[in-house]
Amino acid sequence: MQSLRNKHILLGITGGIAAYKSPDLVRRMRDLGADVRVVMSRGACEFITPLTLQAVSGNRVHSELLDADAEAAMGHIELARWADAVVVAPATADFLARAAAGRADDLLGTLLAASDAPLLLAPAMNQAMWRDAATQANVGQLVARGVQLAGPDSGDQACGDTGAGRMREPHAIAQAVAELFANKMLSGRHVLITAGPTREAIDPVRYLSNHSSGKMGFALADAALEAGASVTLVCGPVALASNPRVQRVDVESAEQMLNAVLADIDSADLFIG
Repeated sequence: MQSLRNKHILLGITGGIAAYKSPDLVRRMRDLGADVRVVMSRGACEFITPLTLQAVSGNRVHSELLDADAEAAMGHIELARWADAVVVAPATADFLARAAAGRADDLLGTLLAASDAPLLLAPAMNQAMWRDAATQANVGQLVARGVQLAGPDSGDQACGDTGAGRMREPHAIAQAVAELFANKMLSGRHVLITAGPTREAIDPVRYLSNHSSGKMGFALADAALEAGASVTLVCGPVALASNPRVQRVDVESAEQMLNAVLADIDSADLFIG
């Protein structure tokens, strides 16, 4: 799964029963490394409390446009500038209509109008509402503007109906958010990286080494993975866990590191040592 490390994600929650899944979505995005702030519509607050979202996000929850404390510093503009991506989950039929029309008469609508960040919507509504011609026209307008959709899925619904309209599961939405930042410039390439110190034995007890932590090499390996590369990481003795998708080769001496690199260098498109 792609990482959201150091990304600022603004999550909008609108008034649908699927709002009960939103705390799980916040947790999953934070697990991927994101800093998440939440904006709730008044309807959303009827389904789930702001206190719940504050607890799982670790940040104050925003719900009112005319908040005297926040607006003293133009809070809605600051939130819009802060966000690397905006996600609305659930996105109700009413929200889709308001967004398509460019309405900016509540906090979430104002943020969308003020933000240049990518926008991902996770629709959630009754299957008949999803099929409605007006809803489909609104979705078409939003997609034509570059808005991305995650879902909806098909299945049993809270109202008893079955069909398209279920909000996509939180883990799948979190992955869709991460893919907004996917950089595939190294897709299909093999990157070979060395990291960490080496140790040269003086005798069975003593050795010469250096203070390399390996953190830079491990960070480069993660970045190469996110750019779509297959990665081989040749590393000296370090106390770091590597990504499971990395082919890790552990060595101790400089000669061992050299031999490991030479064994793989012919298949590498890029070597970082």
